[in-house]
Amino acid sequence: MTDQPILLKSQSGPICTLTLNRPGQYNALSEELMQAVIEALDQVAEDPSVRVVVLAASGKAFCAGHDLKQMRANDDHPYQHQLFSLCSEMMQKIVGLPQPVIARVQGMATAAGCQLVATCDLAVAAEHCRFAVSGINLGLFCSTPAVALSRNVSRKRAMKMLLTGEFIDASTALEYGLVNQVTADEELDESVLALAQEISSKPPRVVRLGKKLFYQQLDQELNQAYSNATDAISGNMMLDETREGIDAFIEKRKPNWPSS
Repeated sequence: MTDQPILLKSQSGPICTLTLNRPGQYNALSEELMQAVIEALDQVAEDPSVRVVVLAASGKAFCAGHDLKQMRANDDHPYQHQLFSLCSEMMQKIVGLPQPVIARVQGMATAAGCQLVATCDLAVAAEHCRFAVSGINLGLFCSTPAVALSRNVSRKRAMKMLLTGEFIDASTALEYGLVNQVTADEELDESVLALAQEISSKPPRVVRLGKKLFYQQLDQELNQAYSNATDAISGNMMLDETREGIDAFIEKRKPNWPSS
């Protein structure tokens, strides 16, 4: 696989798939891989033909976290700070991407890999997946993964995972709210595609508006959140696709969405 790119990009209709491609390293997030993901997300953000992004991975594991060998080979604080800043930039690019991002999770997702799952808007996991924020076992509290994890699962569940480093299985991840759906291993691609197709069938401008508002209001006080949501939904009402959707409902027919 040494002659293969570390990130694969493909598109089928409105669905773009970004595939982490370091299977021999369990798709560990090297500096180069994170930069490649950032660049790909920037490209996708400007591409109106893309309505949904699937974040996938090659091989037996989704992502084993950061590349520890690379980290130890550059053992100084400025490098480590730059590396984790790059990781934080990548995670925020996913949240800020106009299109929804679905994590397609197989094998295991640990540390920053679990953070990736938590950061994506949606996640579908194979039934034999395992998840952990296991840095504590190496003497490293998973501080940056904690940001995404604590925004997905309850505080006490997040703290237990962070303080023990214990693995949870896919059914527990579903119960915790870390993933949306668990499917048989052999049905993972089919399940991810069905979800991506369902989302891509919705009016893209409304989906993008909704994703942006959803994350904005999460960090706001209640009155500010409602103020922003009121601005968003009243503006939404002025869109052609919204008028078409309401008319179609009233007329008991399928809506004919605009293409963009």
